[in-house]
Amino acid sequence: MTIRISAPSSANRGDVIELKAMIQHDMESGYRRDQYGRPITRDILKYFECHYSGEMVFRAELFPGIAANPFLSFYTTATESGTLLFRWIDQNGQTWEEQVLLEVS
Repeated sequence: MTIRISAPSSANRGDVIELKAMIQHDMESGYRRDQYGRPITRDILKYFECHYSGEMVFRAELFPGIAANPFLSFYTTATESGTLLFRWIDQNGQTWEEQVLLEVS
């Protein structure tokens, strides 16, 4: 899986920061058929979470209608130096994670 994160490495306390996350994933809905008419097995991401210093600041539930390679953009307030943890969970419980350190002054 290719994961791309856009997050500042530093911010001033109280700044509102934009976080962007994208994961390369087919997001196969299970409704399509292959060239032989056989159903293509459903394979989707179900949840996305972002934790800031251990506290969840954003969560999304994803559905079969979400496009391949889902991209999410959201905001949070810089309160303290810490780790931003981005986590995706698929329909089978498999997870992918990426971390970014945020330095707050």
